Amino acid sequence: MTEKKNKMSVLQLTFLTAINMMGSGIIMLPTKLAEVGTISIISWLVTATGSMALAFAFAKCGMFSKKSGGMGGYAEYTFGKAGNFMANYTYGVSLIIANTAIAISAVGYGCEFCGVKLSPFMIAIWTIFTLWLATVLNFGGARITGKISSFTILGVIIPVLGLSILGWFWFSKTLYINSWNPHDFPVFDAIGKSISMTLWAFLGLESACANTDAVENPEKNIPIAVLGGTLGAAVIYIVSTNVMAGIVPNASLANSTAPFGLVFASMFGTTIGKIVMGMMVISCFGSLLGWQFTIAQVFKSSAEEGYFPKIFKKITSAEVPLVGMVIITGLQTLLALMTISPSLTKQFNILVDLAVVTNIIPYLLSMASLAIIQYSAGIYGKKAKITNSVALVGSIYSLYALYACGVTAMTYGAILTFAGWTFYGFVSKKFYKQEPLKTVK
Repeated sequence: MTEKKNKMSVLQLTFLTAINMMGSGIIMLPTKLAEVGTISIISWLVTATGSMALAFAFAKCGMFSKKSGGMGGYAEYTFGKAGNFMANYTYGVSLIIANTAIAISAVGYGCEFCGVKLSPFMIAIWTIFTLWLATVLNFGGARITGKISSFTILGVIIPVLGLSILGWFWFSKTLYINSWNPHDFPVFDAIGKSISMTLWAFLGLESACANTDAVENPEKNIPIAVLGGTLGAAVIYIVSTNVMAGIVPNASLANSTAPFGLVFASMFGTTIGKIVMGMMVISCFGSLLGWQFTIAQVFKSSAEEGYFPKIFKKITSAEVPLVGMVIITGLQTLLALMTISPSLTKQFNILVDLAVVTNIIPYLLSMASLAIIQYSAGIYGKKAKITNSVALVGSIYSLYALYACGVTAMTYGAILTFAGWTFYGFVSKKFYKQEPLKTVK
């Protein structure tokens, strides 16, 4: 009885799953979607379907896999140690890129909040400062990071939920219809132009299945919670971003670096708009704080498995992988300087597309491994076929999302991924089972 009391209910896990996905992913979404028009609602429906397929398949991976290491452990079933390495490597690269994009979001909202205009170079400098500040604040350990992140998430949740409920009183059907396809894109092109951004909002859904030991009746409740959480996040995303399109003109939304602040200012006046901007800055920074710590942990666990250099597993007395954090933030500093653009939104979009491309690689490896994971767990017949079919839907969607990210993101993403095979060559001998032949003199 005590054990059951200490575990989460399916409702609690569903809520936790939705919150984990929302984070800071939504705060720049309206601007990106406005560049396409309200026709992007079709992208939302496509992404929601694909994300739910991925979420369900990941829930099954988490339940039946006997290997540790998350997506790397799943990939190992089919692709061996090389697959494990590539999943961890591309996931780590994706997080490095994604966190730089989150920092840019915080800077964008901060500029609007303070009423200042910065040059592209100064935006990069403030982005770098934000990244290093988040890293330094993590030196205190996971407990402090967790407390700050759990509080700051409210800075996104409250405005987004408030807008989803109250925004309809300011909604103009005419304004929404006029924003449908302002640039006259062909339907298929319009969907593709916003797919990467809508998928960006769902990144992190794979982490939901990590709570297997903390929930009642996991075999039944984890798929329910993951699907319910993904569906809940999808509804909030779709409602909030589409109601905004009926409150402010499309052109204003597309050129804004703080879209939620702009909409709340239109609804309630400048003061409320400023407050919302401030809340978004705090929330975005809190999310960055948590994800900076998460990246360091991903690199630490990979170093412990022998995939990454040993320096990443060094920890302080507070169990903080401090050296790893510093190296990772140094890489993000270079990335911020390399992606300087005249437009903050363009810089953000470049990083988002690249983060999505690299993050999809471990998705594909995991989906391809689900059949073997189920087979090894004794799951056969119709039950296995249904789950494998869902994983196939997730894979097809992932491949389409790669295509939709565009040639530039695919090119750089491919180079980063292919470089992983070279890096694996340097560590592969650790997993070579055969004894080396004796040298004949």
